[in-house]
Amino acid sequence: MSFSLPPDANGILPDRMIAAMADAGLILPEYPFVESQIQPASLDLRLGAMAYRVRASFLPGPDATVAERIDELKLHEVDLSDGAVLETNCVYIVPLLESLALPPEIIAAANPKSSTGRLDVFTRVIADGTRRFDMIGAGYHGPLYAEISPKTFPVLLREGSRLSQVRFRTGEAVLDAHELEALHERERLVDVDDADLVNGVALSVDLSGDYANGFVGYRAKRHTGVVDIDRRGGYAVGEFWEPIAARPDGSLILDPGEFYILASKEAVQVPPDYAAEMVPFDPLVGEFRVHYAGFFDPGFGYAGAGGQGSRAVLEVRSREVPFILEHGQIVGRLVYEKMLSRPDAMYGQRIGSNYQAQGLKLSKHFRL
Repeated sequence: MSFSLPPDANGILPDRMIAAMADAGLILPEYPFVESQIQPASLDLRLGAMAYRVRASFLPGPDATVAERIDELKLHEVDLSDGAVLETNCVYIVPLLESLALPPEIIAAANPKSSTGRLDVFTRVIADGTRRFDMIGAGYHGPLYAEISPKTFPVLLREGSRLSQVRFRTGEAVLDAHELEALHERERLVDVDDADLVNGVALSVDLSGDYANGFVGYRAKRHTGVVDIDRRGGYAVGEFWEPIAARPDGSLILDPGEFYILASKEAVQVPPDYAAEMVPFDPLVGEFRVHYAGFFDPGFGYAGAGGQGSRAVLEVRSREVPFILEHGQIVGRLVYEKMLSRPDAMYGQRIGSNYQAQGLKLSKHFRL
């Protein structure tokens, strides 16, 4: 089948156009897509059958392929066919089951899936000849690979497990300042009267405990058991996490090397003709970072898709020194982008929408 875009198209491709790209041979899956793999504005990427433990993370650069660098750096191979455990603080490269044959007008960008980030599994997508992680240039023809490094929990993975997702864009999709302000006036993107819209919608941390029975977050335990990445609701929270109670002064001291799950003070919504992405926060404002950027699909938190505003869950780490977070402190920004057209199914209206209308919430692997 042929695939074409409207003249002067600007925006993120929706679910049906992702399916059309696959039908036209622009996305080349080794096996047919599985249910819920195509999301409203992204495609989940599946792990292949073999993982390679390597000495260090790397980028191939313009004159090398990822396979060539794996041959230079690999320590041993891990067969994922029947499942295997990847250990913490080791670096693995896994060929993905999807490869790309992009036309010159489409670029792709990858991000960890929400559940991946909430497990503190550091993962990025690499393509041949690239100088950047998670970015695949227009016209790219070739394989994709996942770099995986579990940071807190050892994880059980298998062929077909999905840790990353990819979005496809054409033209200029990001809303400028005037467009973002107009959209907020129409749709009220966050539930505050004085929203900070400079360079995206500012999100601050909730340390009040008002929305979670006096608790503000979770701190990951050390030396836990293995988490099966494909097992939903299989683990007791107390075996892996320590709840953090709110303090009277609304503060939280982040300890270096610890991993925290917190939530935004603001409830967020993404209207159906738009998508959003949380961008890494400026390190100059403090010695911490919201650890993973993330995609927010059309319909996230949107009343018409089953939400009433959803709080953004934040995966937070301190850097080299302890750092005090204060209630209401800005910790990230959401950049909104135009969809090329409205998706057939919004977030919350199909299998795989795990975090609609969420508050403070751990990944789908844990049962309360």
